[in-house]
Amino acid sequence: MATEQQSVPIGFAGSEASGGLAQQWRRLTRAATFVAILTSPALFMWFHEQLGWGVGWSLVATVVAVAAFRGVIDVGVRRFIPWPALFGQDDTGIQEEDVVNRRRAYYWRKKARLAVWILLIVTVVFAAKYLTAGPGEVVTWPGTAHDLASSVGKFLGSGAWKQLLILPLFFLFNFAILFGPLAFMGISQVRAYEPGDADWGVKLEDVRGQAEAKSEVRQVVNLWQSGEAFEKAGGKRERGLLLLGAPGTGKTMMSKAIATNFNAPFVSIPGSGFAQSFMGMDVVIVRYLAARAKRLARKWGGQCIVFIDEIDAVGMRRRALGTSMTGHDPQSFHDHCFFGPMGSLTPTGDLILESRAWRERLFAEREGLHPGASAGWHAKLGGIVNQAFPGMMGGGMGQLGLNQLLVVMDGIGDPPFFRRFWTNKVNTWLDALYVVPRRTRGVSLRLPRPKPRSEQIFFIGACNVPIEALDPALTRPGRMGRHVWFRTPTKQDRLDIFDLYLAKVDHEPELDDAPSREELARITNGYSPAMIEQVCSMALTIAHHAVRPRFGREDLVDAMTTIESGTAINIEYVPEETRGVAIHEAGHAAAAHVYMKGAESTRLSIRKRGTSLGHHQALEKDERFTSWRHEEMGHLTWTLGAMAAERVFYGENSTGVGGDVMSATARAGWMVGSCAMAPERLSLNGHFKKREDEQAAREKIMKRFEEIGLQIMRRSGSGGALEHDPIAGVLMDRDKRAMAAQLLGMAYIRAHHLVEANKPAVEHIADVLVARRELHGDEVVQLLDDAKITIPEIDLTDEKVWPEL
Repeated sequence: MATEQQSVPIGFAGSEASGGLAQQWRRLTRAATFVAILTSPALFMWFHEQLGWGVGWSLVATVVAVAAFRGVIDVGVRRFIPWPALFGQDDTGIQEEDVVNRRRAYYWRKKARLAVWILLIVTVVFAAKYLTAGPGEVVTWPGTAHDLASSVGKFLGSGAWKQLLILPLFFLFNFAILFGPLAFMGISQVRAYEPGDADWGVKLEDVRGQAEAKSEVRQVVNLWQSGEAFEKAGGKRERGLLLLGAPGTGKTMMSKAIATNFNAPFVSIPGSGFAQSFMGMDVVIVRYLAARAKRLARKWGGQCIVFIDEIDAVGMRRRALGTSMTGHDPQSFHDHCFFGPMGSLTPTGDLILESRAWRERLFAEREGLHPGASAGWHAKLGGIVNQAFPGMMGGGMGQLGLNQLLVVMDGIGDPPFFRRFWTNKVNTWLDALYVVPRRTRGVSLRLPRPKPRSEQIFFIGACNVPIEALDPALTRPGRMGRHVWFRTPTKQDRLDIFDLYLAKVDHEPELDDAPSREELARITNGYSPAMIEQVCSMALTIAHHAVRPRFGREDLVDAMTTIESGTAINIEYVPEETRGVAIHEAGHAAAAHVYMKGAESTRLSIRKRGTSLGHHQALEKDERFTSWRHEEMGHLTWTLGAMAAERVFYGENSTGVGGDVMSATARAGWMVGSCAMAPERLSLNGHFKKREDEQAAREKIMKRFEEIGLQIMRRSGSGGALEHDPIAGVLMDRDKRAMAAQLLGMAYIRAHHLVEANKPAVEHIADVLVARRELHGDEVVQLLDDAKITIPEIDLTDEKVWPEL
């Protein structure tokens, strides 16, 4: 079989051929150097004897001439013979010599080009003089070169060249006038603190409710401060730490604790500080930030921390610029019904259930960061502005700053620039002389390669947005590759936080009891550490206003309700309306106590706060990420419990159930349309003789559920919390709407018979509420436990169990 032989270019030859070529190059260059040195004495004598130069100048001229001759030989020969490819060569001597040869060739190639330009200029001037010379005027090429050199020397000696600096100085001065104030305003946001400059007053123990986060941060910071043994063992310290979590979870406090306990300088800047008015200013700020951190690190033992708060302002995905962050997939019912500052399930603010999903949404809403709220609008607005004014918005709201920040994070360990520059220049000049060897008896005759500075610059970033919204180049390993999540405070976390802040203010001894602390943690649903600190301070304010040195439980409760719902409006309802509101809230509380076993009531009130005449609040006992169908039915029954109570006691319902109806309609639609929670199959009493009779009875019952549910279902608009809510699609589908109506009917029947069977107990709850106006924590739980509410048996085949609506 015939084969085609392909020639391999010399530059891509195998390692053996390249090694042989390199050896030949070594012999050729050494021979040329030997010839140049051998003829150098004759050249020295010519400079000294023929030209009359002194010994020193003749020696310098001889060395330069020998080096130039060798350089010309290398430059000329390299144009015809390729460089050897040494990839894969194990001979370090050949590789090192090849680096030297390449450096020499580059050096003399530049000098040769300069010489060619000088010769060309002199030749052009000579030709011009020759053509314009008068009769008898002698024009020579050497004379022309001498005249040009003399002219250049006179120009430099006269100082006229200094006038040329006026123009660049003029532009520099105008630039400083225009951009100087802007640069100063941006740079002023960079705050540097040396050890001893400021007392943050925060220790790591003061960061409460984040045990896992503190443990992880402690690991990283310990390696930052004393990780030499770790690096000797082959480890690599984390360079960046990214703190993630909702606003108010303690990220900034954690950074202050690190600054307090880490005995090193601390440099901080807000993320918004990178977004400047003009393109490129953010790059200036980043470079100034890096230079300041390096200088402080050199001064204080080689370590410095840079903290960037709200880093999402500069670190958002670059490919996401100008696009809206929409497309959020609702994961809980709170993504559909979330009203007011405390995330009520109804627009009137009278139903609140603390769960993990509710708490996450609440903290996000406080900063307008929920995907379904303002984040998408802000991102869309930013895209519009960037498209309309691309040159005025700092490279895309700080994106040039992000690029420069990434470079700084990677290049923080580079060798010093000027040391690297001068080392390269000196070693290149010594190599270009050819006569100075690289080593003599093992001693290097070159400047050592500069090593990276020993300073360690560590970055800490804090942000509220999901990590997916940040640029992957920022969050990858080697930059901010260590991610620490701060969760929203759970009940146990709030207990830990109360232990911290109550110890700082004067309070009654009863608040130090374990049951009292546990109750406070239970009723402060959705509180951040800052809110708990505010509650303690406000409670002390209330006590001092009443001329009491310490505050007690009632002061704390008053402060909590003021923060959550606003100052109580001290108006007296009409007695009939007062009792009606109490019956309404008692219906909610009774249904929640019986059908929501995973939750406990934390607040029951008929005091008007904001737009709410009264409200009932509950807390999920455990951290949950999912819920079962029977639990969602319990929530639905809880929502309709007030309407059932009004109809049982008054035979009709008031307009106050409007919010409940809206929330119940949305929940039923969400259960059917998003969670595949169709109505459960009914279990009848089994007295049917034929299967067909049982099926007909079941269909009749489901139809009656549907009729009741359709009467309850909100039909003004889509039925959801928002007109563009996806629940509208469910309620517009005939079959899905029927299922949602059946769920509403089932829940209402449960609530109706619960109130009807426990009417004296519900009435007692309402009476206590009318007398007390507001109950919290253990008071509510004790009241509901004492009521002895029981679930009645319901025979759906009995016509008497069906209420008239």
